[in-house]
Amino acid sequence: MKAQDPNSLLTDHLRALHLPSIREGFEESARKAEQESLSYERYLLDLVEAEVEMRRNNRVRRFLKESKLPLEKNLGTFELDRLPRKAKQQIKTLMEGCFLDRCENVLAFGNPGSGKTHLLCALAHELIHQGRRVLMTPCNLLVQQLLIAKRDLKLARLLKRLGKFDAVLIDDIGYVQQSREEMEVLFTLLADRYERGSVMISSNLPFSKWEAIFKDAMTTAAAIDRLVHHSVILELNIPSYRVDKAKQRKKGEVSQKETA
Repeated sequence: MKAQDPNSLLTDHLRALHLPSIREGFEESARKAEQESLSYERYLLDLVEAEVEMRRNNRVRRFLKESKLPLEKNLGTFELDRLPRKAKQQIKTLMEGCFLDRCENVLAFGNPGSGKTHLLCALAHELIHQGRRVLMTPCNLLVQQLLIAKRDLKLARLLKRLGKFDAVLIDDIGYVQQSREEMEVLFTLLADRYERGSVMISSNLPFSKWEAIFKDAMTTAAAIDRLVHHSVILELNIPSYRVDKAKQRKKGEVSQKETA
């Protein structure tokens, strides 16, 4: 019986071991190693590094897809120079990702158009590229999902699924005027993640006005206490980015007319 070709046999074994990058590249890498007189260890290291890089890239793509993050709201499209000095330093530290290990929260406050959502999304993008799992959701949509889960007696299951994310980014909490039932499920989520997982929240409302969200002074105080206990607060007291851009466009149009 004719012996099977070693390369074919190796290809079969690598397929069984689910090592696609090594399977596709080992022959070319072997020729390169021979030409450059590389050691066996160097040859093997190059193959393994290629496999690790491919898996990392696949994981990042998968995490980005599940995150629901808008792809355009990343650090490259955010004007960091607009941030106050303190916030700029805070973001630099947050991008290291250590706050997730400590289950700390990130709370971004500021006027409409100040870039709160964009900044938190940009931070989330950086965290995902470090291999962290983040879910971004508008507050009103999250509340409705929690209500449906509670109605169907599946709230515990949903909270467990959300618990798999290193951070849940809750956008525009100040825009939602919850009923008491809505407030209760939102508080349940915050209490469930307390010291177990991070939340990242953007809000137009300062804490002093959060009773409009939770409807009850005691519940409001309890929610704020859980969020602030381990947190980084970003204060974006800066002019509206959209208003500034509109003014620049208008100024440019006037200049064009004057020079015409």
